[in-house]
Order: sequence, then structure tokens, then C-alpha cells
Amino acid sequence: MVTSVPRLVVAAPASGSGKTTVATGLMAALAARGRAVSPHKVGPDYIDPGYHTLAAGRAGRNLDAYLCGPELIGPLFAHAARGCDIAVVEGVMGLYDGAAGEGELGSTAQVAKLLRAPVVLVVDASAQSRSVAALVHGFASWDPEVRIGGVILNKVASDRHEELLREALESVGVPVLGVLRRASAVSTPSRHLGLVPVAERGSAAVDAVRAMAALVSQGCDLGALEALARAAGPLPEGSAPWTPASPALHPQPPAGGPVPTVAVAGGPAFTFSYAEHTELLTAAGAEVVTFDPLRDEQLPEGTAGLVIGGGFPEVYGAELSANEPLRHAIAGLARRGAPVAAECAGLLYLCRELDGRPMCGVLAADARMTERLTLGYRDAVAVSDSVLAEAGTRMRGHEFHRTVVAPGAGAAPAWGVRGPKPRVEGFVHQGVHASYLHTHWAARPGVARRFVERCRTS
Repeated sequence: MVTSVPRLVVAAPASGSGKTTVATGLMAALAARGRAVSPHKVGPDYIDPGYHTLAAGRAGRNLDAYLCGPELIGPLFAHAARGCDIAVVEGVMGLYDGAAGEGELGSTAQVAKLLRAPVVLVVDASAQSRSVAALVHGFASWDPEVRIGGVILNKVASDRHEELLREALESVGVPVLGVLRRASAVSTPSRHLGLVPVAERGSAAVDAVRAMAALVSQGCDLGALEALARAAGPLPEGSAPWTPASPALHPQPPAGGPVPTVAVAGGPAFTFSYAEHTELLTAAGAEVVTFDPLRDEQLPEGTAGLVIGGGFPEVYGAELSANEPLRHAIAGLARRGAPVAAECAGLLYLCRELDGRPMCGVLAADARMTERLTLGYRDAVAVSDSVLAEAGTRMRGHEFHRTVVAPGAGAAPAWGVRGPKPRVEGFVHQGVHASYLHTHWAARPGVARRFVERCRTS
């Protein structure tokens, strides 16, 4: 039953400790044992779930208490874990780090508590020995509702180093469930926004995940980790599986009514998407077809609406610009008033140009790369009526980019961002909604329904 699926959370004291290596390797190692593994990632990150998908053979899902609300964490988890033998949840940042100024909201610790899941703490032991005991003791005792069920020591230099670490941890009462040596084969390349996505690496990503699985299999007690996961017990009340097909949210179109085709950008340049978005669009009555703007010169046949999510158009600017037939097709679709929803990378693609290269020219704006990183959660309200939301609709989003768009907002902005420095951003024009904000539609399922309805009638 979903309510009692074995589960554990892989967390760390800080970013860079090895969470992704351990979580991805554990997913792959358990899958190799014949387990049906449900992979999850705390927070808004799109890249790690790509590696999780490769490791588990099942779509990686995000659990973000800020974007979706704490009340949806259990239901979204149960939806994803249905039919699985075990679930592995990779944390974000340090265990207790959450949305800035919001206490524990959005933290790995909060998600662990909401799921009643034991935590495995991955500790980078490369520059310490006896101090590891103080570190683990502090994390284990900070919040009594968070259960640290074990430690995996990463980047251990030698047998002697391991002996010292184990000796120190004996007094803490937290078992050591794994010891990993330094291993260059498991490293994944990074660039300006973090790891390079799976879709861009091909066989190299497969090799990296295989190396992670071998490292975890050799260095960790998989039996003990599975036993810890089984000790999680039932999910809290109110964790019935989320469904994208609720009749209340998605009344079916009239019998014989049109089934609009919604084209969703994919391929290496547009890898950022949440699996729930496609599920919601499908449940609302659309046929979802993925296309690759790097290769396809035309939109899918019969396209009635277009969704362009996040990714790395700045990396593929030359190729995107060179695909002139597709750029013209997208501009024509927008001119006809068809619904177009674009987030971050999609926003850049719709601009007149990106770093001097012609793009789709749908928006009267230009984009360019900068050295400055814009990062963080945003509390937003819709400023203008659009294909996604009525004016006044409140949503939470996330920004993560090193680009700027000038102007930053159109005559009809998409969002008003609340906070100490309120501002407007994004563009609403005819059927186009384009913005830097990444949003999670499970928090507002009506967004998908509204979009599909506009596709049906535009």
C-alpha cells in the first residue's frame, strides 16, 4: 500500500557533501536489486531528478513545500510512489535550510517530518576526524521530530581515517551505514547553473550513474538502508494520493468535443519540467506532444497551444537561432492568439534576440547573459488576466538564471512579485504568458484547465 511504502531521506549538513551521488547511486543500486524505486527531490531543482530518472527507471518527482504547500507533500509523494517497493528522497542544501526568512518552510527537515521518513545524513569527512561526532550529534539533536537513522561518511581518505571516524561516532548512537572513498568516476560536470542535465550528456550520464551505483553498493550496507526505510511506518493522515484527474478540477469536454494538441518544448535546450504538468494538461483534455526546438523545423501537427519550460537556450543559442523555420512557426502561432506559456528559458526564446542572435521575436524584448545569479523563491500575484490565471491569482514561484531581459516587463506584466522590494515582471500579450518564474501547477490545478480551455476555443 502507498500509505506504508518504505522510504528514507538522503540529507547532508551542507551543499556539496555528496547527496546527489549517494541518492542517485542508492536508487540505481536498489533498482539493480529488482526493487521498484520511487525517486524524489526536495525543492525546485529540475536537474537532479533527471539523474534520478535514469537511476530508477521511473520519473523523478519534486517535493517542494514552498511551491506546493506542506499539505500537498504527502499526497504528491503517495501519487508518485504508488506501486513502488521503496522511495528515496534526495534533500536540498543543508538538512535544516529552507526558504529565506521562512523558518523550516521548504527544508529537507520539513519534508522528512511531513513524510515521517527517517533521514540518512551524508557527511563530507575529508577534512575532519573526531569532530564528525560533534557535527552528527548537533544535527541529530537539533529537532527531536527529525529522526537521523544513520550516517554515510563520504570522501574518506584511508582505512585509518575510517577507523578514526567510526571511533568518534560510537558515542553518538547514530549507526554508520556506509563509507565512501573519493571517486572521480562519479563526478558530474557543472556550469553556470549547476550540474549538466542528463539530456545533454547521453552515454556519459549513463556511465556516471552506473559508477554511482557501484560506489554505493560497495561502500554502503544496502540491507540496513532498506531496513531503515521499512521502519518509516504509515504516512500521516491526509496523504491520500494526489490525482491530476479530479472531476471537480477537470470537467470533461463535451462528448465529441475537440481534443486540443498542446506542444511542449523538450530536448537538450529545454529540460526543465515537472511531470505533474503533463499529467494535468492530459487530465484537462489535451493531447500533449513533445518536440525538440533544436531538431524539429515545425510544431507538431495541429498545435493549438504551446508550453516552453526552462532549460539552457543560452548554451544552444546558435542552434536555436539557426532553426529559422521553427522560429517563424512559433511567431505565427503567437500572432494568431494561440495560448503560449513560457517560463525562464522559454521567455528568452520568445525574445527578439538572445546575446545578439535572433530568436522567435514574439516579445518586444532582448535577452543577454550576465555574471549575476538571480536565485530564490518568489511570492507572486497575477497582474494581468492571461491564459494561465485571472488577475489577482496568487502563486509561488522560483527564479534561477544568469540572464536579463530588457525591458523586464511588458505593458501588461505577468506577475507582481511581493516582498521588501516589490516589482512587476514578465509579459502578457494576446495568448502569450512569459515570465522568469518557474511555478508548480499542482499547487493551482486550475492553471492547466484554463490553459487547455483556451486552446480549445482560441
